[in-house]
Amino acid sequence: MSAPRMTETPAPSPADVAAEPDLPARLARAITLGGPIPVSQFMAAANAHYYATRDPLGADGDFTTAPEISQMFGELIGLWAADLWDRAGRPDVRWVELGPGRGTLTADALRAAARAGFAPPVHFVETSPALRARQAQRVPAATWHDDVEDLPTDLPMIVIANEFFDALPIRQLMRGRAGWQERIVACQDLLFLPIPGASVPDGIIPDELRDAPSGAIIETSPASVGIMRVLAARIVAQGGALLAVDYGYEGPAIGETLQAVRGHAFANPFEEPGERDLTAHVDFATLGAVGTASGAIVSGPVPQGAFLTRLGIDTRAAALGPRVAPDRDRLVQAMGTLFKALAMRHRDWPEPAGFQ
Repeated sequence: MSAPRMTETPAPSPADVAAEPDLPARLARAITLGGPIPVSQFMAAANAHYYATRDPLGADGDFTTAPEISQMFGELIGLWAADLWDRAGRPDVRWVELGPGRGTLTADALRAAARAGFAPPVHFVETSPALRARQAQRVPAATWHDDVEDLPTDLPMIVIANEFFDALPIRQLMRGRAGWQERIVACQDLLFLPIPGASVPDGIIPDELRDAPSGAIIETSPASVGIMRVLAARIVAQGGALLAVDYGYEGPAIGETLQAVRGHAFANPFEEPGERDLTAHVDFATLGAVGTASGAIVSGPVPQGAFLTRLGIDTRAAALGPRVAPDRDRLVQAMGTLFKALAMRHRDWPEPAGFQ
């Protein structure tokens, strides 16, 4: 999250968004003048431009997310939060969503949770003017922030991060003939290509992966670690909990997961930077370790399918009728194995539902 910080601002309209210079040309000039850049810098620049200039969701966009597939997802998350809040003694809290897309999850969640008396003030961490405008249509009373460090410090927070960490920049380390090297991005005539870069010390490679074969790739996300550390410290100091739902694994692990999506199809992540969504699988083991080291209590990860089933998606689907059966199957089966849920909470807060 490299945009200038602000504390509390209204959502701007799309007319407020000025056109940025052509990103591929700008990156090409930077690489020509300063040399190849790390994959993390390339990904950060590409995604910052991509999200700032469009609403990428839905049939006319590049991809969809669980809240856009079915109202059931947001409703269950809202009831999950209301149950946790109720068992914590119904304290005053703030609702925080990181990267809230169109605001659909929060709108569905708080509509369902209101039946239990749970109606906290809403805070969105979002840097995209285009998406802020869409969020304001669904949750007009929200307050927007550019950075997690700008979130209020006065009350416990219930933080929701649905498909947020996967879009944060990653480093790629590649095993070469002479050892491990940082993977960097070179450019010639607007053709961007990943190549091996400077050597990195063996000491930063996990012991069990250090002797991987030539060509092996390890991915790390310092940006994810930094944000998780801030949120964990806040939860330990203020109270509350975090729920992260994303696709990923429990690392460390060998393998490249950086991918691009455009028009609901996979694409080359190094072509047309800023015009396609770049993501990478989330290392839930690392996120959990950050929470534990900060003094928070971590639950999971558990597969999303098991998590939603424990929260009662079958009962909710039955109540809504046969028309939602395909959506239920997609959430529990197609997204239910690769996608995982992880929770982090203050030690005085109860264990959240879905993880037992």
